[in-house]
Amino acid sequence: MIKILAIGNSFSQDATTYLYNIAKADNIDLKVVNLYIGGCSLETHCRNLENDSAFYDYELNGQSTGKKISILEALKEEAWDYVTLQQVSNDSGIINSYYPYIIKLSNYIKQYAPQSEQLLHQTWAYEIDSTHSAFSNYKNNQELMYQAIVETYQKVGNDLSVKIIPCGEVIQILRTRPEFDYGNGGLSLCRDGFHMSLVYGRYAVAATWYEFILRRRILDNSFVPPAIDGLTAGATEIKLIKAAVDQILSCKLDCDANSNK
Repeated sequence: MIKILAIGNSFSQDATTYLYNIAKADNIDLKVVNLYIGGCSLETHCRNLENDSAFYDYELNGQSTGKKISILEALKEEAWDYVTLQQVSNDSGIINSYYPYIIKLSNYIKQYAPQSEQLLHQTWAYEIDSTHSAFSNYKNNQELMYQAIVETYQKVGNDLSVKIIPCGEVIQILRTRPEFDYGNGGLSLCRDGFHMSLVYGRYAVAATWYEFILRRRILDNSFVPPAIDGLTAGATEIKLIKAAVDQILSCKLDCDANSNK
């Protein structure tokens, strides 16, 4: 069994909702836990860690359990293969917001889950017409926010010597495809201007985690997201997402493999 623990918020909830189902369709035994507090920042994670606060909703394999847990309890629960960290979306492109919190969290994980590989979950830029109050931090400009996120995560990843799950990059590239070019009549990959849409957005980021972490290609995977709020996943859109994720991740994984030779 492969075991993944996400210390995050609603953005890691978006990324992990379909991950178990995708892995199951490929006969991979997976346990994925998301520690959820809406809008939780790295600073708040640190405060919860220091106080051993059991404030997190324990989400197992994409489902709520009703259980509350602390970070320490979660780290001790399993011999986790991977533990992911991320910044809250509104601060994701602001480098000073990460420190010293990301260092403290990383060191804590090393202490209590030394066998695990730490990963950074790169978040995504808001939709072009997002009404999120923090969008003004990026001049209400999606491209500016995207570039800030990419540069910031790269800096933090280098500082920690950890790899980055490139969800923000995948979403931004998908936004250039006509089907998801929201500014020109395509579907938005967000449901409210910042969270992923329940069908295509969540599927895209879960597929990114699947290829990046499990090193399995999404192209032949049979899982299709269920219909939600009257929206049924279209074969064309799912095929497009698969192709984009596979193209982007195959290139990144090849580059990583070559750099390690």
